[in-house]
Amino acid sequence: MNTRSRMRLAAGLAATGLAIGALSGCAGSGDGGEDGGDGEDVTLTWWHNATSGPLPAVWEEVAAEFEAANPGVTVEQTGYQNEELQRTLIPNALAAGDPPDLFQVWPGGELRDQVENGYLMPLDEAIGDTVSSVGATVNPWQVGGETYGIPFTFGIEGFWYNTELFEQAGVEAPTTLDELIDVVGALRDAGITPIAVGAGDKWPAAHWWYQFALHSCSPETLQAAETEFDFSDECFVEAGEQLEDFLGINPFQEGFLGTPAQTGAGSSAGLVANGQAAMELMGHWNAGVIGGLTPDEEIPEFLGWFPFPGIEGSAGDPTAALGGGDGFGCSAEAPPECADLLAYILSPEVQAKFAASGSGIPTVPEAQSALEDPNLKMVAEGLAAASFVQLWLDTAYGTTVGNAMNEGIVNLFGGVGTPEDVVTKMEDAAATL
Repeated sequence: MNTRSRMRLAAGLAATGLAIGALSGCAGSGDGGEDGGDGEDVTLTWWHNATSGPLPAVWEEVAAEFEAANPGVTVEQTGYQNEELQRTLIPNALAAGDPPDLFQVWPGGELRDQVENGYLMPLDEAIGDTVSSVGATVNPWQVGGETYGIPFTFGIEGFWYNTELFEQAGVEAPTTLDELIDVVGALRDAGITPIAVGAGDKWPAAHWWYQFALHSCSPETLQAAETEFDFSDECFVEAGEQLEDFLGINPFQEGFLGTPAQTGAGSSAGLVANGQAAMELMGHWNAGVIGGLTPDEEIPEFLGWFPFPGIEGSAGDPTAALGGGDGFGCSAEAPPECADLLAYILSPEVQAKFAASGSGIPTVPEAQSALEDPNLKMVAEGLAAASFVQLWLDTAYGTTVGNAMNEGIVNLFGGVGTPEDVVTKMEDAAATL
């Protein structure tokens, strides 16, 4: 399973109505032509990955509102399956020189390739206020300090935990790694399995190394690793050493190397759902997964959430968050009205509509009050508190380096590799690019 497949928002919310305010200040005049400058009507093509749930209706309404506020502008929006859109439709359209105006843009290596080929419109001058409105979540959509896409939804990883088991063991949510280690010990002493992990699916094991790297390496080091494949900083080996040390305190359930992550009562999510483990490190979608694995198929009332804690004395940002999301960008040849439409999609009004529909966590903080699911609210609060946001590392590094990294981490997790092996695999893979 790839990272994007993990990002399924399983907690369903009832869609609610939301009044939309005036659209002033964010839309173009609509008096340009296809290039926005010859006085003719403008048709904007918009491709997105909303094909089910409440989101297709949200985007349809947004397109109609933008057209109403901009006479002469027509928005043709179409939803496609995510994999088809990312792997086939958009790459082919870009290569053929006939891309849609506004389309789904995925961060990391894919974004860097599109920027290098001149496919995307720089957005900072066109809609700078919109870029800044989403805070640190925009980082993965920037290349060389320039913004080429803006996320409309973003979720981060953290610990989903059983508050009742924590209370039984007399512990609280930790804020540092040392406190997390103490919590694991207290839970074990109370006869409670501290942490469930679905290492049988491999990627959940890899995410533990991701978190140690995120909290050991400085943001500058992480950014250099992503753009230059520079893994020479000792913090990457330290991340493996920290993982080794953590494995040594026996934090996980018996047989964790063969446990699946999200399928069945015996999965890591199922162990948390049924009170057989106190917590699980997992993405923002996990509340819905856990709810689907309880006897009544409801999200349990005991469920809580806290971010991965900082590591005292390290170069890492203690509030750094790891996650991913969905964003839009404009093609390099799109008319200026494309940027105006993107700005409207990221307006507080539309972001609140998006949040209220239950489709995900909005990136504009003003809109997060429209969230109704308490579990999404907890993750949104963690996201708002993060001063540095890092994209899932395997996505950030691209398929070649990402797969090599994950292989090295899984070997380390299983006791057949070393911290140095992880870095060596990453460097060797990067050398082939």
